Amino acid sequence: MPISASDKSVVTLQGIGVSPGVAAGPVFVLSGESLRVVDREIPVDKIRDEVARLEDALIETRSQIMKLQRDLASQTGVANASVLDAHLMTLDDRTFIEDIVQYVRDRHRNVERALYDVTERYAEALSSVDDAYLSERVADIRDVARRIAKNLAGDSGNVWEDLAHRHIIVANDLSPSETAGLRRDMVLGFATDLGSATSHTAVMARALEIPAVVGLHDASRKVEPGDHVLIDGNKGLLILNPTPEMLNRYGAEDVARQTIRKGLDSLLHEPAETRDGHRIVLSANMESIEEIEAVTRYGAQGVGLFRSEYLYLMRQGVVGEEEQATVYRKVAAALHPAPVIIRTLDLGGDKIMPQHEFAREVNPFLGCRSIRLSLLYPDSFKSQLRAILRASVEGNVKIMYPMIGNEGEVVRANELLEEAKRELSAAGIPFDKEIDVGIMIEVPAAALTAHALAEHVGFFSIGTNDLVQYTLAVDRVNERVAYLYEPTHPAVLELMRRTIEAAHSHSRWVGVCGEMAGDPMLTMLLVGMGVDELSVAPSAVPVVKEAIRSVTLDQARTLAETVRECRSATEALAHCRRLMRETAPKLLEI
Repeated sequence: MPISASDKSVVTLQGIGVSPGVAAGPVFVLSGESLRVVDREIPVDKIRDEVARLEDALIETRSQIMKLQRDLASQTGVANASVLDAHLMTLDDRTFIEDIVQYVRDRHRNVERALYDVTERYAEALSSVDDAYLSERVADIRDVARRIAKNLAGDSGNVWEDLAHRHIIVANDLSPSETAGLRRDMVLGFATDLGSATSHTAVMARALEIPAVVGLHDASRKVEPGDHVLIDGNKGLLILNPTPEMLNRYGAEDVARQTIRKGLDSLLHEPAETRDGHRIVLSANMESIEEIEAVTRYGAQGVGLFRSEYLYLMRQGVVGEEEQATVYRKVAAALHPAPVIIRTLDLGGDKIMPQHEFAREVNPFLGCRSIRLSLLYPDSFKSQLRAILRASVEGNVKIMYPMIGNEGEVVRANELLEEAKRELSAAGIPFDKEIDVGIMIEVPAAALTAHALAEHVGFFSIGTNDLVQYTLAVDRVNERVAYLYEPTHPAVLELMRRTIEAAHSHSRWVGVCGEMAGDPMLTMLLVGMGVDELSVAPSAVPVVKEAIRSVTLDQARTLAETVRECRSATEALAHCRRLMRETAPKLLEI
């Protein structure tokens, strides 16, 4: 770790640690880049040429974003690459583009002027609406507009190309495309004034495994290019002008954390069971065939959630039955005999195909998404069901329906599944006739009616990301209300308890596949509540397994009973931390 030669006073800023690790080095300050406003009159006979300039810039911009998305998918997985879907949606928004063209034609002004004025008009309109999703679109539109403007000026360079050696990036905020374009070989870590633990910046930092701190408020105004800083992504600190002693101490702590993580590799072939022998199925979440190696490398017991929608998102369109069946079967064969649970399409919300007719819903999280969308298009849904059934010939495939809200949806989905089975039988195509079917519990209505739903399926998987969001009325990707997103809120835990009790009373198993499952601080609580399976990011498997193996079932149950009496999420979390400190203190250090 480089040592600062500066004798300036030490300044410590507290933010939110969103990606673990410690890094130190010189600062590269990324200033917020505004749209270039060049204003000139365009003669009538040159209007067509001006519109052609815009079209060329749009083509180049789309090409750049799609390349970023492909590169990001290859580095971090398809799920993280979907952060750029909103940018493609903006480029496909014909109303937005036609408004720019009309501005040029009506006012005889250049494209740059039109782009700036139309973008600001849209941004102002969206900012004035009291809707979190539409407000978040403002940053996406401005980000796309800046990229279009750069292409109009013939500047297609990447800001990271200015880096001659490795730096700590400090910025007011990082746009999705800037974050996606980070060069890991040139970036030691980054810190931003804005952001939360659920912001796109945080998600991307964790995916890229770059130490990061967000929510620092004014760090970008307190540092200058070339300043030496240290960031601690574990504690959420940015230290300006760190002393040699600080650098050595933080460096030693980081080495200790990495040593602990490496030590967990020894658990690869050990079962995920408590100290008194109670076993938990520990599975992995995945969305692309490229992640098979990670699932096996980290010791997961199969796949608890295969996000099938990412096949569609990366193609930006419908994927045929044959291609789906091939992908599903390759995953099942590679991991056999471990189970592979394939979730049917979960499009909508924050996973949108720009060209889809539902892409512009005012409130997509409450709109036509997931199972609702599938049931609206039964032929397409049956095509996917047939593809999954064809893969089930491997003998380890299960089906899971997302975002079930009522009994009728499960009944109808199962009817279509039976139709798909009959169609395959008539065609002489083999499949597992006894394939297991489950549902995701993601909305309060499903948790409250879990007894009725259990009669129609073989298992439940609690999707805590959406369950927390819908229970607490908190947009999980909105930085302004991120502090209200509390997985240990008493209401959330009560809904989970009801789900678990309903499942077990019908002899069904129940898992958890949201981010809550991958938090070792909450692992012991989930075990104590009676969860049978946890499905987490592959890299989280060793840490979660260690948490399970550090506690007895009685200790976990006592924790669950204690937490049930808590009146706040903070109090519940404190009890979880206390038990971890007693049983697995080293996990608190990573």
